[in-house]
Amino acid sequence: MNIKTVEKAEYPRLLEVWEASVRETHDFLQEEDLQELKPLILEQYFDAVDLRCAKNSNGEILGFCGVRDGNIEMLFISPDARGKGGGALLAAYAVKYQGATKVDVNEQNKQALGFYQHIGFSVTGRSPVDGQGKPYPLLHMTL
Repeated sequence: MNIKTVEKAEYPRLLEVWEASVRETHDFLQEEDLQELKPLILEQYFDAVDLRCAKNSNGEILGFCGVRDGNIEMLFISPDARGKGGGALLAAYAVKYQGATKVDVNEQNKQALGFYQHIGFSVTGRSPVDGQGKPYPLLHMTL
């Protein structure tokens, strides 16, 4: 796997990866929440972060990570690529080259919590709602 800068033309593929990953790992989200987020991610959130993607040897995007102000704002892996090192590779890149030292994780997403703890992050705080004010608590983590 190689880490590459994301081109704007690749945003639709990133959105596909995001949706597939969220459907696999965020079973606490309602369908209406997911549909509400899709245009925001495509039209606002991707442009608000420093995006990198993990590509296989065929150039297919397997996952992506977005960092802003030292915070991993998004890290999503295609379901068929999960557990194969792409997430760890993207996170390590974010820490080493993008200055990431923080991440917020949905409290209900136990897999993500375990992943970030495994790579050295610790819970340092909690918010009762997510960034959109929805009742999905966030755990604040730092290295």
